[in-house]
Amino acid sequence: MKPIFIAGPCVIESAELLDTVAAELVRISRVTGVDIIFKASFDKANRTSVRSFRGPGLERGLQMLADVKSKYGLRLTTDIHESCQAAPAGEVVDVLQIPAFLCRQTDLLVAAARTGCVVNIKKAQFLSGEDMQFPVEKARDAGAGEVWLSERGSTFGYNNLVVDFRNIPVMARWADRVVMDCTHSVQRPGAAGGSTGGNREYIPAMALAAKAFGAAGYFFETHPDPDSAKSDGPNMLYLRDLEGVIRSLL
Repeated sequence: MKPIFIAGPCVIESAELLDTVAAELVRISRVTGVDIIFKASFDKANRTSVRSFRGPGLERGLQMLADVKSKYGLRLTTDIHESCQAAPAGEVVDVLQIPAFLCRQTDLLVAAARTGCVVNIKKAQFLSGEDMQFPVEKARDAGAGEVWLSERGSTFGYNNLVVDFRNIPVMARWADRVVMDCTHSVQRPGAAGGSTGGNREYIPAMALAAKAFGAAGYFFETHPDPDSAKSDGPNMLYLRDLEGVIRSLL
């Protein structure tokens, strides 16, 4: 199976940021021949602090994503947090992402499945790979044509995540494609005094380890200047480094 790549900023900060990232993704796709799906969130509803930046919201955010698709021809994905967001988001994006903390929410999975989009379910930090057969069953029973699962690490202690790469072949039993979330897996949840920390230096190794275990996709949140990003900066990949990491996986 030819790998796919999902990449983009954590949250929609501005139209200028979306243009910068999308243009680079198009260039990388052209020179490497890989399929890249553009990702950005219209609302980060699960931020650590109530004072954290969340994004432009559903209506404005989806319009900005639609502009990216129209201008750059990229396929799109975004995450939804409530079942009422599935239908409008599904009219714009190609892949609906279910956040890890919400992967057991039946109504959310059903609503996403009914849009006809690919449904990418992120494995919860508190579930095993084996447990993910049941969210997949919910989505398939609701009519989903294609279901992906994403590995993003597990919680085994305070402010840290550990990746069990055996989850990749395990989840491949039920999913059409298993994606490695190479950036959220290096998070340090809540470790930065009211926001999430991270260790971006481990992202390339996470990706290569996932390849060894049979990953069929790779997810990278990326930003031209992660240290000034409004969400997930410490665990985002510098945009200038994305091509090199992708080439290492080919």
